[in-house]
Amino acid sequence: MSNRPTRRTILITAGATGAAALVAACGDSDDKGSSAPSLSPGEELTTTADVPVGGGTILKDEKVVVTQPKSGEFKAFSAICTHQRCTVGSVSDGTINCPCHGSKFNITDGSVANPPATKPLPEKKITVEGNSIRLV
Repeated sequence: MSNRPTRRTILITAGATGAAALVAACGDSDDKGSSAPSLSPGEELTTTADVPVGGGTILKDEKVVVTQPKSGEFKAFSAICTHQRCTVGSVSDGTINCPCHGSKFNITDGSVANPPATKPLPEKKITVEGNSIRLV
């Protein structure tokens, strides 16, 4: 009698290896995560000049996206996609866009404009003082 692995053992091992690879590919990286912003409340996030009208600016280190839906109206949202926790990659054509799976969010309120995300981006409280945009 030999101690060779059974077909079932081989399949279980292969499945576990594949699952581990999938978790590693979707796991922590510099572009993902939920750590707190590196800025303290009251510190400047960006300036009004850095946020285009009808668009936005992604602050990857702070994990915040600041938008300007209309001239002089500024909004801020988490830059972490609610679908798979990727950092959003761009702001264009009125949406905040996630490069991982194609989710899009409205720049006015963070609501889902295109799935697979089903939850809006959480809003961040900001204040605009002169040309400075700060977290509250």
